[in-house]
Formats: sequence, C-alpha cells, structure tokens
Amino acid sequence: MTVVGTFRGMLRLAIFALTALSLAGAARAEVNIDITRGNAEPLPIAITDFFSADVVAADYGEKLAAVISSDLERSGLFRPIDKSAFIQTIASLKVKPRFSEWRVLNAQVLVAGSTTIRDDGQLRVEFFVWDVFSEKSLIRQAFTTQPQNWRRVSHMIADLIYQRLTGETGYFDSRIVYVAESGPKKKRVKRLAIMDQDGANHEFLTDGRTLVLTPRFSPKRHEITYMSYFNDKPRVYIFNIQTGRQQLLGTFPGMTLAPRFSPDGDSVIMSHSEKGNTDIYIMDLRTKTPRQLTKGPDIEISPSFAPDGKRVVYSSDRGRQNQLYVINADGTDDHRISQREGSYNTPVWSPRGDLIAFTKQLGGRFFIGVMRPDGSGERILSDSFLDEGPTWSPNGRVLMFFRQEPGEKGRTRLYSVDLTGHNLREMVTPGDASDPAWSPLNP
Repeated sequence: MTVVGTFRGMLRLAIFALTALSLAGAARAEVNIDITRGNAEPLPIAITDFFSADVVAADYGEKLAAVISSDLERSGLFRPIDKSAFIQTIASLKVKPRFSEWRVLNAQVLVAGSTTIRDDGQLRVEFFVWDVFSEKSLIRQAFTTQPQNWRRVSHMIADLIYQRLTGETGYFDSRIVYVAESGPKKKRVKRLAIMDQDGANHEFLTDGRTLVLTPRFSPKRHEITYMSYFNDKPRVYIFNIQTGRQQLLGTFPGMTLAPRFSPDGDSVIMSHSEKGNTDIYIMDLRTKTPRQLTKGPDIEISPSFAPDGKRVVYSSDRGRQNQLYVINADGTDDHRISQREGSYNTPVWSPRGDLIAFTKQLGGRFFIGVMRPDGSGERILSDSFLDEGPTWSPNGRVLMFFRQEPGEKGRTRLYSVDLTGHNLREMVTPGDASDPAWSPLNP
C-alpha cells in the first residue's frame, strides 16, 4: 500500500484576533440566519476581493475571496452578490465602507479584507465583516501563515462568518475521506481518497491493489479506520493521515463489517460474522481485546455510537425487514426505534446527538432520512434509484452520501444535503465515489 500525500493539518497557523464581538454579547448583530427553517431564503452577502498593493499578495486576496464565497454559497444559506455590481472600490474599503452604496445592492452583510506578504515571507490576511443596514462591525480578525496555507485560511474565515451569522459552528475547515472507484462494475478498483470538503486538495491514500471499504475518521486523531481484503480475507486497519503509516487492527475469521471509532477514539465498534451469526463487537485499541455487545441469532450490523459514548444505534433483521435499534454501551436496554414501513440501514448518530441519519429502502427506491433517537420525527431528505451511506458534517447540519445511477454505465457520485432537504448538491470527484466519511473540524 502506497501513500501519495500527507495531511495538511500539520501546518502551523498563527492566529491574531484583533477584534471579535462575542456571540453571546449584547452587541450581537441585527442580521442573522435561522438555519432551522425549511427552505429559507439565502442571505444576500457581498464578498469583495481582499485588497493589496502588492501583485502577489493581491492574487492571494482574489483567491481567498473566491473560496469564502463558494463555501458560503454552497451551504444554501447565503447568496453572494456578483462582484461586477460593486460600486465602491476595494482600496477605499480600507478607509470605511460607504454603506449606502452597498444597501443599493441589497447586500445585508459586507465582507472585505487585505493581504500582505511580510518581510519573513509569511502571508498576513486581515478581514472585516459588517452589518450593512446597522453599519456595525461584526468581525475584525487577522491570520498569519505560510502562503501555501491560504486555502485553509479561506475555510476558517468562512467558518467564522457562518458562526457569527447563524450562531452555529461552521464546517468548512474539514475533510472528506471516501472510496474512489474505477474500472468495470464487476471488477472494480477501490482505493482510499481524501479531499477538502469542497473537493480541493484531492489525494489518493492507497494504490488500489487491495479492495478497501467503509473508511471512517477518528474523532480526535488524524486517523482513519477501514476494511481491506487481503487474500480474500477481511482485515481492519488504522491509517494515520499525517504519517501515512497503517496499523493492522486485526484479521478476523468470518466477515467483519463497517468498523467505526468510538467518540473518545480509544476503541472501534464493528459487526463480526462467524458461522452464520452476525453480532456487534467493541475493540479496545490499547489492549486489542474485543467485547461482544449484542448476542442472538439475528444479523446486527452498522453500529454507530452516540456522541457521549453511552448508547449505540445499529440495524438488525430480527423483524421481517431491517430496522433500527438502540442499545446502551453496556449491553442493556436494547430496543427498536424505527417504526415505519421499509428497510432501515447504515444509521449514524449526529455529532450534536439530536438526530440519527439512515438509509431506507422502500418500493424499489432508496432514501436518506433522519429521525430522533427515540424514533420520532422521521423525515426524508433525498431519494433516488440508490442513495446510501450518510455521513454528518462536524456541526450536524449537513449530510453527505453516495448516489448510484441505474444501468451498467451508471455513475456513482457523492452528494450533500442540508437538514431542510432543499439544498441538494453534487460533490465533484475525479471519478466514481462511494462510502464518504466527514472529518471533525481540523485542529
């Protein structure tokens, strides 16, 4: 297995806060977005290129603004205004915004900034956010970093704007690991790939000589757990993204399915099939000792911990069709939560703890939906010939999944959708893609 890239998280990023208004303070902006509303109208926002008198620094300023604009637009909550309509120059913005000119454009929020290449070669980025109608400053902050880290700075700025205007943590400074697929349907090459949440900085982590499945991020470390087949035997690996090193967690007789980290990152939960019986096991990563969680003649698969680590949701066929069940981490209080018609699979608990996402099959269609941990409030967010494998954004407000088109030549692609179900977006990848997993926010 070959590593062709390393994790950008090793970058050193110095952050200098000049001024930032507290989200909880009395000076909270008049303009804000209620992200719990269904099909909310996107907020008009003006994002200018960041000014610099230096040609090189100005190029960074233009690229920074483009990524920030793309991040916010893709969330479905913001509508960036076309820059060709701007009246005030970016140079004059350094003195003071002429708010009346921005109100003419119906911009409710204005984002501007400046970029400088310092004598030591580092890139300094300062940005400002204003409420156009109240003429109040919302954020003024600066970052200093190596120039090659400009894209990550863009995502961090977008996160700060998102948080300031919605009251929720952003999710743009994060990554996606997935299974990159190529070749004919009956002889697929499947390898691990990783990219920023917007598709940039794409890298392949494995060379495709062995089949890989179900990658999942550690919540606290730069690690991925995944399955791989070696000599037709399933193995569970831990892959360190920073170093490129992989560790064999175990070779298990029978079939092992869908390993996933616990919330503290100290153990892995998975399904294990032996002699026709499939149960859920938790393995301590320090001792490599497995503990059986479920016991019975049924097929129990796709376990996922609650964010507090006290409960586990999983799918079982103990009824006529697969349904969702929740069990305490000590094996007590095992009970069914899904109650509607259809077959339920691949449940995953939201990082907020308030919802469980799932794949549902009914009437020849596949659906991505969410329900509360007690099974109430079920809502369908997407449906198609085959939608499967949801994964949560770090803030628990967006889901990503993969969609397969019908037919021998049907594509398999990644899609995202927010909790309203109205903001469905395709994630562009170099080829076919499946089994996405969203990382926590970069440290």
